[in-house]
Amino acid sequence: MTNFTKATQFQQDAEAKAFDREHRRKILFNIGKYDAAVSAGMKLYDQHELARDRGAYLKATVLEKLDEYLLQFETNFTARGGRVIWARDAAEALAEIGKLTKACNAKTVVKAKSMTTEEIHLNKYLAIQGVESIETDLGEYIVQLNGERPYHIVTPAMHLSKADINNIFVKHLGTKSTDDAQELVLTARHLLRNKYTAAEVGVTGGNFLIADAGAVAVTENEGNARLSATFPRLHIAVVGIEKIIPKLTDLDLFWPLLSTSGTGQQVTVYNTVYFGPRQPGEADGPEEMVVILLDNGRTNLLAQPDKRAALRCIRCGACLNVCPVYKNIGGHTYETTYSGPIGSVISPHLSGLPEHKHLSYASSLCGACTSVCPVRIPLHNLLLLNRKQSVEEGHAPTEERAAIGLWKWSMQHRWALDVLPATIKDWSLGRLLGQVGWSKRREALAVAPASFRQLWKQRAASR
Repeated sequence: MTNFTKATQFQQDAEAKAFDREHRRKILFNIGKYDAAVSAGMKLYDQHELARDRGAYLKATVLEKLDEYLLQFETNFTARGGRVIWARDAAEALAEIGKLTKACNAKTVVKAKSMTTEEIHLNKYLAIQGVESIETDLGEYIVQLNGERPYHIVTPAMHLSKADINNIFVKHLGTKSTDDAQELVLTARHLLRNKYTAAEVGVTGGNFLIADAGAVAVTENEGNARLSATFPRLHIAVVGIEKIIPKLTDLDLFWPLLSTSGTGQQVTVYNTVYFGPRQPGEADGPEEMVVILLDNGRTNLLAQPDKRAALRCIRCGACLNVCPVYKNIGGHTYETTYSGPIGSVISPHLSGLPEHKHLSYASSLCGACTSVCPVRIPLHNLLLLNRKQSVEEGHAPTEERAAIGLWKWSMQHRWALDVLPATIKDWSLGRLLGQVGWSKRREALAVAPASFRQLWKQRAASR
């Protein structure tokens, strides 16, 4: 799909979603509950701004010495019997996972919620390999049943109402129709229980990699990640290289920052630190644990000091929930793993600037995203830098470059603006605004009866 097609598709989908009243009702209802929870959660902080400062500083410090911290993590993790695999891109990560599942004759994989596995399209790959891959997070399970991608970084099924979920269960699972939310949850729980014990492989992501402990920290609200990591013989954690933090004790800062910004909780219900496979004398845990350190374009951002701050992201989803664009067009419109402001910043670098540069223009630059980011990523500034880079690298459309060139020339040659009469200039402006959609839902702009120079002369003469 070309850049033109992706950009055009984005505009068409955005247009449809922005004027879909039912979609807007559901999103505003769900985000409204989030806003209330976060407002209450923030009151638990004595000095939230100081916590943000510390989080930003620690993440920025790590990024300056990312190679050293990753090597420290690898040394400490492998010392306890774990394995670390470095994957430069999605293809390498998938190939390694394929080898691991084949080695243990895996027929079933249980997956906890993981954006990195969405990023590399793991479910699709495993299906081609003949391996059943089951999402165990309730929201992920629902959208998987419905053949959709996650809608939101934290809340995959945010776009669905209780009635929608019931209809999905009736259609795909043959359950009886119900409006009881608890019954819907119990249905999913009952179906997933046997999958945990039957699966040969469990796959999770990782919220944080801990350098000094050589461990992977996972935070969740349902316990499905613990079950996915504990029952199967092999636990694979696919984690982006930017998720590293220096010390185990840093979790007392980052876990509350993540949970309060993400869901309004003081801490999430389940917080687990995985130090490796089951050790001698331990009753629980996998026989083997493998961490796949995923680059997949992250070093593209790391190599750009002015945009490196985007790698501080802890995937709380706060920027999505305050973004006026996201709240109008929804998560699926972006056609990327990461949506909203943070997705618009990082997707062009992870998946290609020519194909995704239009996302950096899908912003009002109001700065609301920057104001709520728990690690102080200057998101609206980074969106501007993305736009600048796309122009400098020649990715702007031919028509846009021609229009800007003509405008620049006319500004440098003032006399050229008076060559054509005002009526022709007014007609040209009307055509231009019509093509960009300005007048589709707005009244046409009132045009001046004469040129600015003529009006200025008339004003001077009347004095």
